[in-house]
Amino acid sequence: MTAEPQAFTAIRNAITGNDAVLFMKGTRDFPQCGFSATVVQVLNQLHVPFKDVNVLADAELREAIKQFSNWPTIPQLYLKGEFIGGCDIVREMYQSGELQTLLTEKGIAAAA
Repeated sequence: MTAEPQAFTAIRNAITGNDAVLFMKGTRDFPQCGFSATVVQVLNQLHVPFKDVNVLADAELREAIKQFSNWPTIPQLYLKGEFIGGCDIVREMYQSGELQTLLTEKGIAAAA
């Protein structure tokens, strides 16, 4: 059995230590791609407090998150440790109201 990549440990720590985590290109204040910016907008619209992780700052992390989730693109949103999806999925869930329901079910309080 091979040891887990160090980046996987960092990913696991981030998603277990925070209710909402967005692995993105750039930061919440300065998104570096339109898809990341869209997910930030949705989370801000819903007043969801989230941790942003800039994958551009760490090439190893950028590759590891794709393997960790088995999802080829960034951004990636995690809620209570569960992988939710990327930009299109988050946007569709938001538009349908499904994301708001999921946040309530998971007990992730949106700030007023």
